[in-house]
Amino acid sequence: MSDATSIEQGDWEELGSEAGEIRRIVFIVEQQVPENEEWDGRDTFCLHFLARHEGRALGTARLLPDGHLGRVAVLEEGRGLGLGRRLVEAAIEAARHQGHAHLELAAQLQAIPFYQRLGFTAYGDEFLDAGIPHRNMSLPLGD
Repeated sequence: MSDATSIEQGDWEELGSEAGEIRRIVFIVEQQVPENEEWDGRDTFCLHFLARHEGRALGTARLLPDGHLGRVAVLEEGRGLGLGRRLVEAAIEAARHQGHAHLELAAQLQAIPFYQRLGFTAYGDEFLDAGIPHRNMSLPLGD
């Protein structure tokens, strides 16, 4: 673990301004997700994660109360530094701590190999979310 990289977790009030800006750039600007789909009203109920590299917030993710991981995003300048992996690992640990039997997510097709390397398995048919092809994935959290 690099001393230059850290993962914080907290609520939307604590991390929302930085997490929201990362999501705005990655999802709304880069991927052209409609704003009304990105801002779904669920952020205040979630546990949020923020990845910093050399003090700068470069990545985010959120864990919903039902054990779904979502909104995993890393700014272009932070890609390739392992921040996405660190964010997902932190969310896995938090989901375990919350007592979830498994962690669920909907992955964009190009991200499936990334999640498979972390132990997730894809299931079900491909579907569109915000016009982007996805598949559901699951990771058992049992001992």
